[in-house]
Amino acid sequence: MGTPADTAPAETPGTSGTSAGAYTPTDRTVPTRSRQRASYDKALVHSILDEAYVCHLGFVRDGAPVVLPTLFGRIGDRLYVHGSTGSRPLRAAGDGTASPGLPVCLTVTHVDGLVLARSAFHHSLNYRSVVVLGTAHQVTDPEELRTALDALVDQVVPGRSADSRPANAKELAATAVIRLDLNEVSAKVRTGGPNDDAGDLTLPHWSGVVPVRGGYGVPVPADDLDPSIGLPGYLAAL
Repeated sequence: MGTPADTAPAETPGTSGTSAGAYTPTDRTVPTRSRQRASYDKALVHSILDEAYVCHLGFVRDGAPVVLPTLFGRIGDRLYVHGSTGSRPLRAAGDGTASPGLPVCLTVTHVDGLVLARSAFHHSLNYRSVVVLGTAHQVTDPEELRTALDALVDQVVPGRSADSRPANAKELAATAVIRLDLNEVSAKVRTGGPNDDAGDLTLPHWSGVVPVRGGYGVPVPADDLDPSIGLPGYLAAL
């Protein structure tokens, strides 16, 4: 079965390896399979990232690979990833001064359709994915940390950070955030129907695409919410 298992490239602010509208491919961001599906277009990369709020963060711990699902937010050409101050990978990331940082691979994937072919081999998915490679560093500057936390909240629900109490000093002390610049980044996209072999076109099996749709239900107010507080416009817009 075909899968979105290839990589893509990215950039960071002011990096010489990027152009105004595209990230520069590297040896690590050029896929070995289905290269025609890879894209380094910044607008496409950003749109895929901005439609998501859960990423998978991969790194090596004690000589073994680890992949963790977590929340992230984007500000320009920089990603912020949320975690606990007790998190080993976040502690290993350091602040970029006393530590060289933590090499990571961050991925985001949207599944848009199930591609059903006449043969099992040609079954696939329609998808949009982004892969980011780089070195993560822990955010220690208080102002950047507050900005990053607002971005994480707004990544999930745009506009929410302005409609909630900001983190206090105790909460900030218990929260860790790492930053990852978009330097080595790429997107990969598959669209369209199945790629059946010519010899299979007469087989008596259904072939086509089953669209996959995401959506939100009607917001359910908390049991203790003041009845006078109505549904915010940014939630109604979801």
